[in-house]
Amino acid sequence: MARFFRTFPLIAALAVLLVFPMFGQIFYTELVAKTLILAIFAMSLDLLVGYTGLVSFGHAAYFGIAAYTVALLTPAGAVNSIWWILPVSVLAAALAALVIGVFVLRTKGIYFIMVTLAFAQMAFFLFHDTDLGGGSDGIFLNSKPTAHLFGHEILTFENPTHIYYLVLALTIFVYLSLRWLLKTSFGHILIGIRSNEHRMVAMGYNTFNYKLAIFTMAGGLAGLAGFLQVLLTGFVTPEMLAWHQSGNVLLVVILGGIGTLIGPVLGAFTFVALQEFAQGLVDRWQLVMGIFVILVVFALPGGLAAIPARVRRRLVKGAQHD
Repeated sequence: MARFFRTFPLIAALAVLLVFPMFGQIFYTELVAKTLILAIFAMSLDLLVGYTGLVSFGHAAYFGIAAYTVALLTPAGAVNSIWWILPVSVLAAALAALVIGVFVLRTKGIYFIMVTLAFAQMAFFLFHDTDLGGGSDGIFLNSKPTAHLFGHEILTFENPTHIYYLVLALTIFVYLSLRWLLKTSFGHILIGIRSNEHRMVAMGYNTFNYKLAIFTMAGGLAGLAGFLQVLLTGFVTPEMLAWHQSGNVLLVVILGGIGTLIGPVLGAFTFVALQEFAQGLVDRWQLVMGIFVILVVFALPGGLAAIPARVRRRLVKGAQHD
């Protein structure tokens, strides 16, 4: 019965997502695609915050670096293939995370938070204050990548529905891959580092290398989200690297539930839905968002992902009393 309560909602949600473009308008199809991209972004940050105990406040840097890589490698009149521009953009974000990680992972606590923010701000001003990133206006993508297989175009990225299904497929792939990874010895070591890094060092583990590996991986996954974002919108701006972007994705992780892969997904859908609702209700939608987050933190310390467990406990208690 407990397994049913865990798997049925996931299967039902996946079924809805698979058929959604057939019934939803283009605007809502793009909105759900945007939400799934945010979910990938949030899952990448949760690898650091929830599973390794590294609270990064500069994670948007890798999101934006990948997006700018796509724009800068797409000159006027040229059309790139997704088969090389996707891995190159993800690799650029992962490489940036590797280099930055070598420095920031030598700090801990509040110093780690501030140094990750400092590096992200450096990346922001690199694109904002130079001709490289087109200044505050950003860069429009001259043409979206193509996806050909055996000489036939299998996906047309001018079609929002095709982008939607690519985003959905990659979201499922990322979720299942991370579930597998976190069940391996590597994942258990990360959790051990989060719980007590000194003990892991005493047991002979080189925790710096493990943290650098997951920091690089998280940067690459954030880059994947950045690639999909520019594929969806067709443009990139320095705001994608700004500190408030890192704050938003951290908020999504907290809202959904830290240390749970489904939490960032729930948090992303809740965040986007609440943002759309609040923007149509009042001008200062951040106030509504802030109040909601405070209520969730007080009422559900484990985030939205804790709701099913609470429901199961209530059902078990009710059955025992009967």
